[in-house]
Amino acid sequence: MRPEVVKIARDQYQHMIDDCVARAPIEACGYLGGHDGLITHCFPMVNHDHATDHFTFDPKEQFEVLKKARAAGIQLMGVYHSHPETPARLSAEDLRLFSDPHMQYWIVSLCEETPQVGVFRIQKATHQVDISVWSIVIT
Repeated sequence: MRPEVVKIARDQYQHMIDDCVARAPIEACGYLGGHDGLITHCFPMVNHDHATDHFTFDPKEQFEVLKKARAAGIQLMGVYHSHPETPARLSAEDLRLFSDPHMQYWIVSLCEETPQVGVFRIQKATHQVDISVWSIVIT
């Protein structure tokens, strides 16, 4: 099966990477938004837990980002977060918490010299979890 393709503007991809690097060793997190299948906006957010191994959005900030995106006609397409010390793959906690089948889940690993990025979509059925891996096209 061929991976699905996700497109992101080069400056927004770099913005996401820079945010993750700047906040290490705390997990960085935020939303990615755009339109017509292209991510054009990166919305860094505070990791409410200030933890190195998980993140939680601040509900007030999350609502503000949602309002800002809607007002600008931007569709929220993805959630990103960093794994400061582990690979760019879904953790058990990620699988447990990520449940929106319409969202792309981006993981930026910082455990190697060059950040590695994985993009996933998670479909949950009664007793089954299907994970799609995406290819990234930087425009």
